[in-house]
Amino acid sequence: METKGMGKIIREILSETLELKKRTLGDPTLVGEIEKAASVIVEACRRGNKLILFGNGGSAADAQHVAAEMVNKLELQRGALPAIALTTDTSILTSVANDDDFCHIFARQLEALASKGDVTVGISTSGNSLNVLEGVKVAKERGATTVGFTGMDGGRLAKLVDLVVRAPSKKTPRIQELHITFFHIICHLVETELFGTSSS
Repeated sequence: METKGMGKIIREILSETLELKKRTLGDPTLVGEIEKAASVIVEACRRGNKLILFGNGGSAADAQHVAAEMVNKLELQRGALPAIALTTDTSILTSVANDDDFCHIFARQLEALASKGDVTVGISTSGNSLNVLEGVKVAKERGATTVGFTGMDGGRLAKLVDLVVRAPSKKTPRIQELHITFFHIICHLVETELFGTSSS
């Protein structure tokens, strides 16, 4: 009985995830947002600018995941692309949180690292993570293009960034699953635009 119950839950979650991806496929606005995000990153790389990503929890993991795929590769053997995740330096994170406030852990790094023409990606499933919002504010002051990845409601982040990509769900796990799919698509587009067609 327990196994059947688990199987039902598994099928329900997979069905929900599949339905959300189908909804994305049928939404020209959302497809356009993903395309615009890829385009601004491509143009930044062509100019010699960099990609900076940041978020909390699972979104922090996404930031690191995407930075790794930019610097190393997604599919193609190619030159490295400049990308930084602001969630990896524990000394910076803990010193800013300890000496100042946790809400400034990204803002302080963006003050140091962001330049005009860079693309910054703030990831927040709710759209209301204070440290992400503070980071975006500094990125805008530094002249960077700001992109927000969030959920259906968008929160405060959607109103603050230059470009928003909204996953069409209010559930954090489903939003995160869609975000990494969107990021994989973007990394694929960036690679193929800059280095040619994938052999796969």
